Amino acid sequence: MNIIKKVLIKQIVTEKSKEKIYSNFYNHKLRLEQECQQLLFEKRKMQNKPGVSKQEVEQRFQQEINNRKEKIKLIDFKIDQLETLEIGSEIIESEVEALVEVEVGSNWNDIMEEQAIVIKDDIIIRIEK
Repeated sequence: MNIIKKVLIKQIVTEKSKEKIYSNFYNHKLRLEQECQQLLFEKRKMQNKPGVSKQEVEQRFQQEINNRKEKIKLIDFKIDQLETLEIGSEIIESEVEALVEVEVGSNWNDIMEEQAIVIKDDIIIRIEK
């Protein structure tokens, strides 16, 4: 029988990986800022339509804009944290699911022991069991 198990993906920080992560944060932040501008434009358009509650439109759009601004603040915090990361340190990048074969007589603790795949500049350098 096969079961699905979570496996951590850890990344060793290098100059190249720091630049890549920073670029991803920066692009995500730009997208969020563009969405805020688009929402402001749509809000003004909706408020000029007759028969629409200006207050309701204001609240709905402002909530969406605030959500994006909170995400931007979180990205700024992550960028600050990224700058303090030392080259060679390990960070948890993500989590994947792996199929694990389970048989009668298998040691459950060994099967469920945390595993990790460690990568450096997109190359797997070790698998931790």
